[in-house]
Formats: sequence, structure tokens, C-alpha cells
Amino acid sequence: MLGRIVTVAALAVGGVMLSKQFKKSRGDSSMSSTEESIEVNVPVSTAYNQWTQFEDFPKFMESVHEVRQLDDTHLHWRADVAGKTEEWDAEITEQIPDKRIAWRSIGGVRNSGVVTFHRISDSKTRIMMQMDYEPRSIDEKVGDALGMVKMQTKANLNRFKELLESRGTETGSWRGSVAPH
Repeated sequence: MLGRIVTVAALAVGGVMLSKQFKKSRGDSSMSSTEESIEVNVPVSTAYNQWTQFEDFPKFMESVHEVRQLDDTHLHWRADVAGKTEEWDAEITEQIPDKRIAWRSIGGVRNSGVVTFHRISDSKTRIMMQMDYEPRSIDEKVGDALGMVKMQTKANLNRFKELLESRGTETGSWRGSVAPH
């Protein structure tokens, strides 16, 4: 059993190194990315309003311990990254009610992304999440190579769907806009 784990880890590390070499040859940075979507059976405003309740993220994001909203555009995160607790601040760079929320980290764990909300019908919404992140440690790089971030993102969106559909309504909302700068 241990031999298999070592073999899988060695293959993953080799894959990470090949991937990094390929990205370098194309001039890409060390950032990785993931993209996931889910359909929820609530109106677009309900899905968007719940997503703006950043301090509720630990209720459906498994590795997130805490999100503190510092002001309208700044959040402080505490979460497990590759089994290690990390903290960082993020800035909301764009927010359009019922359409999109974009962010970027401003220290610590390097990441950025956008969540978009698409009306399918009066009672159904597609949520799309795109995120770029920089795996730093070997554990993070192996996890990235094995698709762990993608799997975690998909699981988090599924838990968001369950949370929202079981409740049927949002716990609050923030309808303000943030313009890109």
C-alpha cells in the first residue's frame, strides 16, 4: 500500500514538473486554474444574495474556517490549504448585483477569480466559478496535479446548492456595486 502511495506521489510530482515546464515554454506564470458550474433551483437574486454573505462561507466550504468581512470590498480568510491553516486578505474588485463578483488576494495565499450568476428561468440559476491560484508547497503542487482544488470546488458548490435549496431563501444580501479599478 505504501509503495502505491509513493508511486502515485512520484507520478504526480513528475506531472507537476512537466506541467510547469510546459507552461514556462509557453510563457505562462506559475498560476493554476479551475472552473466549475452548478445549477440551483432558486431565482438568480436569491443565489446572488446568499453568495454575498461571505461570513457564511464556512457553512458550505469545507476547508474554510472563517471569513471576516472587513468592509464593502475587503475580506479576511482563514482556511486549510493542503492540510495547513493559512490566512490571507482578499479584495473584491468587481461586484454587479445578480451578475458577478470578482476578487483577488492582496497577501498570503495568491488567488483570484470570478463567480457569475446566470438566469435560466424564474426559479433556476447557473452559478459559474473560475479561480486562479498559485500552488506553493510540494503538497499544494501534488494536490493541484491530482485535481484536488477542482474536486473541492465542485463539492463546495454542491454544498452551496444543498444549503440554499433546503432553506429556499437567502440569509441576507448586499446589493451594492463595486466597479473594477
